[in-house]
Amino acid sequence: MIKGARDSDTISRASPLLPTTEKTMLRRTKIVATLGPACSDPKILDKMLEVGVDVVRLNFSHGTAEEHQQRCELVRSLAKTRGRAVGVLVDLQGPKIRIGKFKDGKITLKPGDPFVFDATCTQGDQTRVGLDYPELVRDVARGATLLLDDGRIEMWVEEVKGDEVFCKVVQGGVLSNNKGINRKGGGLSAAALTEKDIEDIKTAALIKADYLAVSFPRSAADIVQARELLHAAGGRAWIVAKIERAEAIEALDEILDVSDAIMVARGDLGVEVGDAAVPALQKRMTRMAREKNKVVITATQMMESMIESPIPTRAEVSDVANAVLDGTDAVMLSAETAAGKYPVEAISAMNRVCLEAEKEIEPAFSKGMLDHGFLRVDEAIAMSAAFTALNLNIKAIAAMTQSGSTALWMSRISTHVPIYALTPEVETRRKVTLFRGVYPVNFRPSSHERDQLLAEAEDELRRRGAVRNGDLILLTIGEPIGKPGGTNTLKIVRVGERKKA
Repeated sequence: MIKGARDSDTISRASPLLPTTEKTMLRRTKIVATLGPACSDPKILDKMLEVGVDVVRLNFSHGTAEEHQQRCELVRSLAKTRGRAVGVLVDLQGPKIRIGKFKDGKITLKPGDPFVFDATCTQGDQTRVGLDYPELVRDVARGATLLLDDGRIEMWVEEVKGDEVFCKVVQGGVLSNNKGINRKGGGLSAAALTEKDIEDIKTAALIKADYLAVSFPRSAADIVQARELLHAAGGRAWIVAKIERAEAIEALDEILDVSDAIMVARGDLGVEVGDAAVPALQKRMTRMAREKNKVVITATQMMESMIESPIPTRAEVSDVANAVLDGTDAVMLSAETAAGKYPVEAISAMNRVCLEAEKEIEPAFSKGMLDHGFLRVDEAIAMSAAFTALNLNIKAIAAMTQSGSTALWMSRISTHVPIYALTPEVETRRKVTLFRGVYPVNFRPSSHERDQLLAEAEDELRRRGAVRNGDLILLTIGEPIGKPGGTNTLKIVRVGERKKA
């Protein structure tokens, strides 16, 4: 529901939204783009916003806190000029489970070669290398399989002695400095939050990040800890659990329960569980997240070839399209926009693939939803609105909201009806940029009288080209007006009838 604004946001109320006509289709799936050197030029970053970025990702594995703060300020400044909201996602680095450095920078290993990981080694050679993760000696035993450099090199553990792990190379190749280590099947005990992450959480709070992604969580406790640290620092971001450990799959139910969103981080996950297992896991995670009213982001190598090429491969197009068809809230670009040659083209390609895939999605209200019991009035109103939109010729839903929860619940149902989150809260507008099929609107009504407020909401949608006279729209609001709480009222209005009366 709506109450008075408590922020200093001055985004223009005249911000445009594309009209939902037969020729123009609003993209429901959101696009997350990682910032980096490739888009450090404000003109390129502005163009990225123009062609379709909804949320920017600040990867705290690289750069300084000051650099991230400057990027965040630039994004919000450009977004404000464009009269729109853009979300900011801070992605924590997580534990560095990596090898050390080699004397000559790299070596070449062949199958059958002996190799040692030595926690005391300071400079590696052809036979051994040091560890940034000395706990490896406690996490493995004879028979374990270690995967390096995203699984390109495979080693079998023969013996562990003191600070040394003796291995035999199964799959060889070039191994260079600081490459990552995974244990096949999981089992590395590194804590999800490092000292660096704890400091970075303070930075996330300082810049008022909208989402905070926790890397390598093993259990719900890791997410709870991150939230407590964020709140202690004054942050109010929603927490994203990156699912990239085998242990996280086993604890997925519990992790979802304490998270606001998950990221299907297919890189490290594929190394730990095997690449063939990832597609089915991706579908399962997407389904589970939506059933629990959580946001889901699909990530990793979605258009990897566009780091060097101006067009994606057909396989990448299919990958993005399948994620959209599965119901993901967002698809994410990493190196494609952070370090690639064609960041704007990558976003444009992802935009058109999402739009085409969305044409094939049939509106549906699952039997599970029909059988679902509600404990909250606002959730029941949200589901009623979605069901009504499916069965009546509704052109738009206007959810007058303070927190964005009603819009999130509505977005779990595939209706093809655009959901406009009308709110004076800048933080809420930025959060809903990640919700599938939800579009933020800066709405500051002149009155808290219900009929006047509903009339202003109708006028706002018509002014933006979202609806026209004769269209049916569905509005939700909380009463009494001005009191914090949940949405409890649903009204169907035919646009223009009020003025005729």
